[in-house]
Amino acid sequence: MRAHFEAVAAEVQANLKGGEDFLANFRAEDSTFIRFNKSAVRQPGQVREAELAVDLIDGRRHAESSISLSGEIGEDRSRIARMVSDLRGVLGDVPEDPYLLVSDTVQPSTRQIGEAPPPPDEIIDAVIQAGSGRDLVGFVAGGPVWTGFANGRGQRNWDEATSFNADWSFYAGGDKAVKTGYAGFAWDRRAFARIAADAAGRLEALTRPPRTIPPGEYRAFLTPAALNEIMAMLVWGGFGLNAHRTRATIFLRMIEGGARLDERVTLTEATAEGAAPSFQREGFVKPPSVTLIDRGAYRDCLVSPRSAAEYGAVTNGASRGETPASLSMAAGELPEADGLKALGTGVYVSNLWYLNFSDRSAGRLTGMTRFATFWVENGEIVAPLNVMRFDDTIYRMLGTSLEALTAERQLLLDPGTYDGRNLDSVHLPGALLSALRFTL
Repeated sequence: MRAHFEAVAAEVQANLKGGEDFLANFRAEDSTFIRFNKSAVRQPGQVREAELAVDLIDGRRHAESSISLSGEIGEDRSRIARMVSDLRGVLGDVPEDPYLLVSDTVQPSTRQIGEAPPPPDEIIDAVIQAGSGRDLVGFVAGGPVWTGFANGRGQRNWDEATSFNADWSFYAGGDKAVKTGYAGFAWDRRAFARIAADAAGRLEALTRPPRTIPPGEYRAFLTPAALNEIMAMLVWGGFGLNAHRTRATIFLRMIEGGARLDERVTLTEATAEGAAPSFQREGFVKPPSVTLIDRGAYRDCLVSPRSAAEYGAVTNGASRGETPASLSMAAGELPEADGLKALGTGVYVSNLWYLNFSDRSAGRLTGMTRFATFWVENGEIVAPLNVMRFDDTIYRMLGTSLEALTAERQLLLDPGTYDGRNLDSVHLPGALLSALRFTL
């Protein structure tokens, strides 16, 4: 696949005219998809595709387009020529871009991460065994994703990430299910079996009569999956330089009022650990890590090339949206196995959803519990809880109410496949809170 990328990049360059430059972004995947329902295979499939996006530049004017590639350079050559010609025809009609910033330094790079997944039959056997006697529904996706960058200065960057993502639920009936997942760069059948066995144990607890508790504040334990839903809100404009300069960030009280999170909270954009490529669309290579929050205090922003040009800052290779692609939270000291014991009496939250800002500038979030949320007494699961709404601030959830983070962390790969397999990831512990505010 890399040879085809190099040939495609050379073909783009061959179609340039005097004074023109280009940015080319190549993406391809060879993915196995297996969908399950009622613990049986319902839709196996294979997707092999490649696409090329080209940004043609002439001075400060530029225009971008993308095409699907066939994988045969003879056929792709004519597609590339037409695309470049069409872009050239557009350039005269677009205004100059005052914030266009591309890399002046040639920074080639190569990275390969992950192992080849086992044959599909082995994965199918493991999933069917885990779902025996239960209603397992979900999917497994895996295989390599290739990403390449090229420009007119001769820079070439290449990234090959081979990963898998098993995302499934044990369905109990009604609105009750145990949702879980297993993702990574090297499939381990024993690790998958352990995760499935733990989920099966919680499935048994879902068969008990559900309870409804009155609104109020309760001790709570958030699994990494539940904490991930909160993180998904924080990255929505939370860490980007543009959001900070325009005062749109959820961390406004931290950057203007001196507010802090608990000292246990350290968040980094850990590019070296994640599946996302180590370079971005304008050719800037990302550092191995960027510390966003350091022991509860805001430290650095993610800075895209456009924000760097607009605000006179230095880019750190952030995406155009300035959102983390490989967010990592430092682990704590609480053994995961002791989570229920440490919770004592309170609410065990497996998943959250429908989150939104109830007061963005104050860092306040609201959302609903989902799937397997339990009432716990004296460290033992007593009953499943009916759906509840929480409404609380990050300065409590990750600040004054945070008692502990688990020593173990879970890697969660984005299960999105709409435009191809998403390579974004988070690496998160579980969180024990002394109080979480439920409003209904």
